[in-house]
Amino acid sequence: MSEHAFSEEQRAGLYRAIHERRDVRSQFLPDPIAPDVLARLLRAAHHAPSVGFMQPWDFIVIDSLATKQAMKALYERANADAAGRFEGERAALYRRLKLEGIVDSPVNVCITCDRTRGGPHVLGRNTMLEADLFSTCLAVQNLWLAARAEGIGVGWVSIVDPVELAALLGLPDHVVPVAYLCLGYVSEFLARPELETAGWRTRLPLESLLHGNRWGDPLDNAPLLDAVLDDANGKPG
Repeated sequence: MSEHAFSEEQRAGLYRAIHERRDVRSQFLPDPIAPDVLARLLRAAHHAPSVGFMQPWDFIVIDSLATKQAMKALYERANADAAGRFEGERAALYRRLKLEGIVDSPVNVCITCDRTRGGPHVLGRNTMLEADLFSTCLAVQNLWLAARAEGIGVGWVSIVDPVELAALLGLPDHVVPVAYLCLGYVSEFLARPELETAGWRTRLPLESLLHGNRWGDPLDNAPLLDAVLDDANGKPG
């Protein structure tokens, strides 16, 4: 064990946040999030790693009911279109799913990516131009895990036209919306992801996703495979 490792209790808390994080849609409570708590979540997001220390993110904090209602209208239009892409039992299941908590949650946060931040040549981004978007997703994950540690649920609303969302929030052309998040305290955190419980998808076993040195080559590391299987026992969804 490294001398720089966290204590056993601290490590357990971190891994608990990772494994018990949920995409919340149906369990939001109306209780407000205190400013100091929301500030901690935003600061956690702002401390995400980014390519070339670009920090391409901005955070639009939305508590206006009118803006939430306008966002929900965008969602409902996009959701109706998405529902038409499925057939039979899949379509029926899709229509039963609650896929947003826009108005139910006390606060929405849109995390954006400024694709011009840092100038035309950002260290580490000249060959992988999408690295700024990937960096912004790390800010999303930081906020999500910090929220779980605070007992706050987060739901990502991705069923929305990004051009319409950008217009609603007044984004300049060089800024793109990456994640529209609903935040709030919840009645419960489900033991398993809601889509898994509903029968939409199941979690893939980690061992089926491991490759050795090249894509498609088996991982020739029996101790690691054994450790992966051992670690899976008893983990929540």
